[in-house]
Amino acid sequence: MRRQQHYFQQYPGDPAPITVTIQRRLRFSEVDALGIAWHGRYLQFFEDAHTELMHKTGLTYDHYFKHDVAAPIVQAHVDYFAPLLLDEQFAVKATFFWCEGARLNVEYSVTKPNGELAATGFTVQMFYDIKTRKPCLLIPDIFQECLEQWKKGAFYD
Repeated sequence: MRRQQHYFQQYPGDPAPITVTIQRRLRFSEVDALGIAWHGRYLQFFEDAHTELMHKTGLTYDHYFKHDVAAPIVQAHVDYFAPLLLDEQFAVKATFFWCEGARLNVEYSVTKPNGELAATGFTVQMFYDIKTRKPCLLIPDIFQECLEQWKKGAFYD
């Protein structure tokens, strides 16, 4: 089912989502024989925006390793609406939704220069203890710090 609405619910009292938007240009190495973005590249586009979002919130790989945690993707989804064309500029927006569990819920949208929606999607990441190789059942300290800053409004422009 192709969605144009949110994948994650917001509840009354939740802090507003945190958003980052990046600009890209579709490169030759990212297109298929038809000259359109190969479908598998959209997760890479999501990752580009996700990286900026995590830098904004302090949840970088460097910080994860210092706290002996990782946050592997356990679920990813893409809905396609309109193709991106070779050399076309586009925007990728990543939106981080509040969650009080040991997980990261991030939605994405890819928009063409004329405002047309090219794709939407989401990823879910679960925290994982690097030493025990087990999922974190409790919120790790690094994410608890992020949540506290989020409640204080530290990540809004």
